[in-house]
Amino acid sequence: MSVREVDAVIAGGGPVGLVLALELHERGLEPVVLEPRVGDIDKACGEGLMPGAIEALHGLGVDPPGHAIRGIRYEDARGAVTHRYRSREGRGVRRLALSASLRAAVEARGIELRPEKVEHFVHDDLGVSVNGLRARWLIGADGLHSRVRSEAGLEDLSDGPKRFGLRRHYGVAPWSDVVEVTYGPNWELYVTPVDEHTVGIAVLGPKGVDLDRAISEHPVLRERLAGADVVSELRGAGSLRQRTVTRTTGRIALVGDASGYVDAITGEGMRVGFAQAEALANCLKRDDLPAYERAWARSTRDFRLLTEGLVRLASSPARPAIVPAARAMPWLFGAVVERLAR
Repeated sequence: MSVREVDAVIAGGGPVGLVLALELHERGLEPVVLEPRVGDIDKACGEGLMPGAIEALHGLGVDPPGHAIRGIRYEDARGAVTHRYRSREGRGVRRLALSASLRAAVEARGIELRPEKVEHFVHDDLGVSVNGLRARWLIGADGLHSRVRSEAGLEDLSDGPKRFGLRRHYGVAPWSDVVEVTYGPNWELYVTPVDEHTVGIAVLGPKGVDLDRAISEHPVLRERLAGADVVSELRGAGSLRQRTVTRTTGRIALVGDASGYVDAITGEGMRVGFAQAEALANCLKRDDLPAYERAWARSTRDFRLLTEGLVRLASSPARPAIVPAARAMPWLFGAVVERLAR
């Protein structure tokens, strides 16, 4: 019995895995996506897409429905600062809607999406054998707790701050066109408009962080949500910190959260993941996987530096100074937002 040969097997059919499939298809390569979950896939996340993420999706012919996001607001009990994007706008998009749009684009291009999880794989100098397929490359796009990363021996088990996230949706018309980030005692609340009748509320914090408690400690938000219907189940994610020793080994590569994740505190994970997918597709087109390590470092540099810095501040005695510093230096706050929005 002959084994089907393809260019790449992508483990994981989340947004980054599907964007990678589209990027490879655009370059004339044949990917197959393995994703055991059927239908549109949800995940606990803030759901705000930066302007650069929307531009990347539009470049692939994908235009998910949502609510315009025109800036970022940081606040605490003492005050707030808002920066509005200077040119393009972002979009709040429910993860289910993003998944549906990307799956439709993948289907329209005839890219195979198999409802399978990755079983044990065998790799050699020429390729990878996995799930009855023979591929030139295997790509782990299977999220925070990546099986590909683990089996390939690419996990970095060094310790660090462990933070977790929770998210739920409420049936209330958005009152703002910016993502509102509120710093509480040991948590951050994210309010994201995702359509004309719904807002997503997410909280980040240490293990045991409680979304309902965080909302109860935010008087203005508590009042806005009073009487609003809960329109989605509570979802959680974590721990958010995941590290890798490297992003490639042999014919295997990692992309998106599987490639290493610091924290969701700066909110541009999708943009970073899409940039990684584009960079990896370019490397595979040239059959130069080793070049991806350098491209990955370039595409994630700003995210890693800013996020590491913010997480350290948020976990230190200097935490109460984050919002006042942003208020005191709105030009710096705006420069950081614009940099992340690219």
